[in-house]
Amino acid sequence: MAAGLGVLAPSASAAGRRVHPGDSIQDAVNSARPGDIITVMPGTYYENVLITKRLTLRGWGAGTVIKPPVTAVTPTTPTTPTTPARPTTPTAPGTPVAPAPGASGAPVAPGASGRALACSQADTGICVMGTAEQPVVGVDIRSLTVSGFKRNGVWASYTDRLSVQRVTAENNGTWGIAQERSTRGLFRDNVARDNAESGLFIANTVDREGGATDTLGAVVRRNTLTGNRIGVTVRRVRNLAVYGNSVTGNCGGIFVVGDEGEPGAGDMTIRGNRIHENNKFCKGNSRLPDIQGVGIVLTGAEETVVRSNSIRGNVGASPLSGGILLFKSFVGATNTDNVIRDNVVRDNKPADLANQGTGTGNRFVNNRCGSSVPAGMC
Repeated sequence: MAAGLGVLAPSASAAGRRVHPGDSIQDAVNSARPGDIITVMPGTYYENVLITKRLTLRGWGAGTVIKPPVTAVTPTTPTTPTTPARPTTPTAPGTPVAPAPGASGAPVAPGASGRALACSQADTGICVMGTAEQPVVGVDIRSLTVSGFKRNGVWASYTDRLSVQRVTAENNGTWGIAQERSTRGLFRDNVARDNAESGLFIANTVDREGGATDTLGAVVRRNTLTGNRIGVTVRRVRNLAVYGNSVTGNCGGIFVVGDEGEPGAGDMTIRGNRIHENNKFCKGNSRLPDIQGVGIVLTGAEETVVRSNSIRGNVGASPLSGGILLFKSFVGATNTDNVIRDNVVRDNKPADLANQGTGTGNRFVNNRCGSSVPAGMC
């Protein structure tokens, strides 16, 4: 389902309020009680929004658009945020630079000025921010567009049961929709297009090294991902499902990224996705080779099931190019005990299936394909 379709009029009995063009979404969020519904009427809103409590923020479909503020908003409570650590080791494909600290200008929810700065300094559209001691639970964002932000469209940290549905995240400078340090997220029926990094990005944390964390069953389902550097990246996490998504026209389709940390990344299912012609070219950098023609890449993953996907026409000359690739990790982590089965993998080059590195226990079963490296897996 495309973002903005199938939007129903809000119930007259729903607890909450409406925001009209010219009003501030942030003011409505600040004054809302936990559990309230905020309905943002059609129009274009030039602001960043920070959410630190349980509530529903829903638009009126494609007509509700959030764009960067024309001028910076001054925080109401001065604060000096702690500078987070930056990643010290390039880990694997799909690892962008962490948001830079130090910029000012933030929407401020009551009692949350530090979190406001930590998020809005990254020039993000909607931030959902909890803490390690008190994750924010049950936030629901749906039926709106976030467009043109320097960093991310939607960004979440320390959340539980975050739901992002029927949201369009487009033309943002890093990720379209992203989450770290969070559990039980649901990302369904969204459109993420033309973002500089991943359309959808799920990670343990972006500001330090560490083993994979358990998402407790996060779901990435029925999203449309196109024109991004990578459609979906899941990095250093475990226990989630990526299924029923349409991934086309990106430089790369789906990346599962781990490293040498413990526990390892994996224990997930990638199934029923349509991953066709991700042949956009993205120039490499000091950490990554060029990316083009990439279907599904597993690097440093374990106990992941890749099944019943349609992967066609992904063609490129990058070391990562091809249909389904078990890639040798840049930091020496191996792919272990993964199962690749019942996929239709056709017309991908240089190969439909490839198994690189020294990992053990990986099985390729009943895939319909034309070529493999090494030979004999089709």
